[in-house]
Amino acid sequence: MTDQPKKISGLAVASAFAAALGVAASGGSAGAEDQEKCFGVAKAGENDCAAGKGTTCAGTSKIDYQGNAWKLVPKGSCTTMELPDGRTGSLEALDRDLPPA
Repeated sequence: MTDQPKKISGLAVASAFAAALGVAASGGSAGAEDQEKCFGVAKAGENDCAAGKGTTCAGTSKIDYQGNAWKLVPKGSCTTMELPDGRTGSLEALDRDLPPA
C-alpha cells in the first residue's frame, strides 16, 4: 500500500509530460496550417526563427518591423495588418527597415 501514492503521482507526472510534448510538437498554439510567415511585422526582439541578415534566430531582430524578419500570424492577415507609418506585412522578405551592415 505504501507504493500507491507514488504510482499515482508518477502517472500524473507522465501524463503532464506527454501533454507538454504534444503541445511542443504541434507548435504550441494554433495549428501551423492556420498560420503563415509574415515579414516586416515583428517588433524588435519579437521575431520568430529564421530571420534574415542582422538576425540569427527567434527574438534577434534589431529593428521594429524589420523587413527581413518574420513572425507567424493567422493565415490571411499578413498583408492587412495595420502597422505604423503605412507599413504593411509581406509574405516575402522586404528591403526596408534593415539593420546597418
